[in-house]
Amino acid sequence: MSNNLLQWLPPEGIKLALVLFLSFLIGLEREEHKVLGAQYAFGGVRTYPLIGLIGYSLALLSGPDLMPVALGFAVVAAFLLLSYGHKLFVTHASGVTSELSGLATYVVGALVFHEQFWIATTISVASLLLLELKASLESLAQRMPPREIFTFTQFLLITAVILPILPNRDFGPYLLNPYKSWLAVVAVSAVSYGSYVGQQLSKGRGGWILTALLGGAYSSTLTTVALAKKSSLVQRPYLISGAVLMASGVMYLRLLTLVGIFNLELCASLAPYFLMLALLALGIGWAWSRQPEPESRTAVDDAAPRNPLELSAALLFGFLFLAMMVITRLVVNDLGEHGMLSLAAVMGVADVDPFVLGLTQSAGASTPIHLAAFGLAIAAASNNLVKGCYAYAWADRLTGTRCLYLLGGLAALGLVPLLWI
Repeated sequence: MSNNLLQWLPPEGIKLALVLFLSFLIGLEREEHKVLGAQYAFGGVRTYPLIGLIGYSLALLSGPDLMPVALGFAVVAAFLLLSYGHKLFVTHASGVTSELSGLATYVVGALVFHEQFWIATTISVASLLLLELKASLESLAQRMPPREIFTFTQFLLITAVILPILPNRDFGPYLLNPYKSWLAVVAVSAVSYGSYVGQQLSKGRGGWILTALLGGAYSSTLTTVALAKKSSLVQRPYLISGAVLMASGVMYLRLLTLVGIFNLELCASLAPYFLMLALLALGIGWAWSRQPEPESRTAVDDAAPRNPLELSAALLFGFLFLAMMVITRLVVNDLGEHGMLSLAAVMGVADVDPFVLGLTQSAGASTPIHLAAFGLAIAAASNNLVKGCYAYAWADRLTGTRCLYLLGGLAALGLVPLLWI
């Protein structure tokens, strides 16, 4: 029956029905706005459908020529401008959303005629959401400090502006690829930024465990140091040391994610062992943190992370990434496997991300897959041991000793996969 109905309707009947439906929805939302107490508001359930029909009719009459549609847009905009001037005179309100939604409705009518149904529907739905969520969006703008907006702008600069213009080809004897090098910067920044946003949203509500989980995705080393420093203000050695161990467990998931983005073969080689180590660290850390102990003396805020998207930090990471690619290839070529594994152990003292991503680029080419997997396992184990030393140095003796034992045990377990890789 529905097929017979469609055949009975004129060819343009469905388009007209869609225009009326979409423009009526926008008009209905604006009518609700007037009912809620606005002294003067433009249009409603009749005006907006008429505007949509005008846009459709002009598009129909002009055919492929867009000039009449553009002139009609200008005429409708002029009427809306008169309405806006009247609004300023009557109520002194400066909101222009009703008038702009009228222009959007006109465009929707023209789009439907040109059979751009998805775009027309999307514009209508987006308009409804923006109009209906006014209070939520304005509240979000008030709660979000300018620093966070600038941080997100930096993220867009790194990802959407710089990355697409870089050449995707190899240069020089070390086969350095600018696009892939900056893609590594983008990958690390995206993972860190996601954790950074999570920490900001949960600040003051997440507690120690959530801080450890999000901080491990951001930087397990910085999280370990931050928690260790705060241990002097509380008497919760089980909780803090367990949280530190959980942050290192999340580190394995973070490393596995970064490796998987660039080298699936290397990721498949490491996945069973890194997942096992992550689950062990998370499970043992959670159970350890639940042990009974005296309550804290002082309420402590969650560790506040440093913005991971500063352009200087991104450039430094890019430089370190390129340097580690060159150093890794030189070490493999000149010193062989033992030199490579020694380099992995040394790199665990600092940030392992440049070394890890450098190996993802060379693994399977200048560096065998099994050797790259060895290097990543050793670097992660070395980093865990170093974090235990950091915790011992910064925390009170009881908390620091437990952190050192737990992270030292995780480092030892992290070397066990070398027997099978």
